[in-house]
Amino acid sequence: NHHHLSNKVQPLPKQPYHFSFYPDLDYFHQNMPRSKRSQLVALTQTSKKTREHKAGIIQDVRNNIDNHDFVYLFSYENMRSNKFKKIRMDFRAPDMEGKRSRIFLGKNKLMQIALGRTAEDEYSENLRHVSKLITGNVGLLMTSKPREEVEEYFATFQEDDYARAGAHATRQVMVDNTMLYNFPTSMAEQFRKMGLPVDVSNGKLILMGGKENHTICEEGDELSAENCKLLTQFGIKLTQFTVKLICRWDSTNASFEEF
Repeated sequence: NHHHLSNKVQPLPKQPYHFSFYPDLDYFHQNMPRSKRSQLVALTQTSKKTREHKAGIIQDVRNNIDNHDFVYLFSYENMRSNKFKKIRMDFRAPDMEGKRSRIFLGKNKLMQIALGRTAEDEYSENLRHVSKLITGNVGLLMTSKPREEVEEYFATFQEDDYARAGAHATRQVMVDNTMLYNFPTSMAEQFRKMGLPVDVSNGKLILMGGKENHTICEEGDELSAENCKLLTQFGIKLTQFTVKLICRWDSTNASFEEF
């Protein structure tokens, strides 16, 4: 009889996994927290990679300090990568000695470490003063181009750009019917969604209710996403991408100058 019983018990493990006399235990196995052990291994591997990557950036910054005459710190507003590309390209062109300038952006903490933050750990004399000013939207430019050339370039650099939501209008913008004539009547619905009340009359778009003009924004208004879409449709650029020099460090005599 005992033998007969054991025969019945044995086939149980071959049942499909979801069949169980202990559904709670089943649920636990399927939803069990992952083993911490495997996670730890993964973490140390990634942090080692990250550490190496960070050390690489610091070394790269320092190599470029060694290879160039000047280090500039600059700040920027209304950054767009396509606009910044122009600056990168302009400074990538080799100078008289065939040196290409180098720009570092968006790694403030690492840039500070590379330059050094105190008299004891600064990479070269007076670089700590540059390091102290690294905060917010800033970047480093290492270059051997003449001072006048660099400083003139940034003094005159300015690119108009389309405003993004949340920006403030720098002036009043109004739309009249003549500005609507270039658009197909199929855009009527789209314009209405953007908050511009339009009708179709004689196969043309016109402002609703016989209005002469419609104000998209007043000076100082915070622009909504819809405002920005409208301004873009009419090709109106209200913001400026600007870059300003904050300070310069000269490697020939370790002098630091704030602008």
